[in-house]
Amino acid sequence: MSRARATALLVALALAAVATPAAPAAAAQPKTTLPAMEQQVMCVVCRTPLAVANGPQADAERRQIRELIAQGKSEQQIKAALVAQYGERVLALPKASGFDLAVYLVPILLVALALALLAVALPRWRRHARARAAAPAAAAPALSADDMRRLDEDLARHD
Repeated sequence: MSRARATALLVALALAAVATPAAPAAAAQPKTTLPAMEQQVMCVVCRTPLAVANGPQADAERRQIRELIAQGKSEQQIKAALVAQYGERVLALPKASGFDLAVYLVPILLVALALALLAVALPRWRRHARARAAAPAAAAPALSADDMRRLDEDLARHD
């Protein structure tokens, strides 16, 4: 085999090795951890996140999660197993469908409404403030000639 052919064959093999992804790396999923699951799951008795819950039920849920992690289950599979046993109340976040969607939409709508109200009210407030500043100060009653004389006398005494 000539030297040029051997070099071309080596280059082709190197490119083929780089171009094909490793099968185990592509199939590997990130490992589920107990602290990650504790943030996503609630204690069904005290209704607090499992990460801060203390009690027999919280400990039982942690044991179950540890067992499922040891079996190699993913986060979604662990959540599904917990929901099957305890119901939807075990999840820290509600589903983003049906009535539970209101949990996500209502705050966004309230912020949008507040911004719309500000957009309408702010120009009105500024217009009223400008009108008050431009209004003449002649709204006070005029002083009589006698009052003006007494005022001048009082001011002269205090100078």
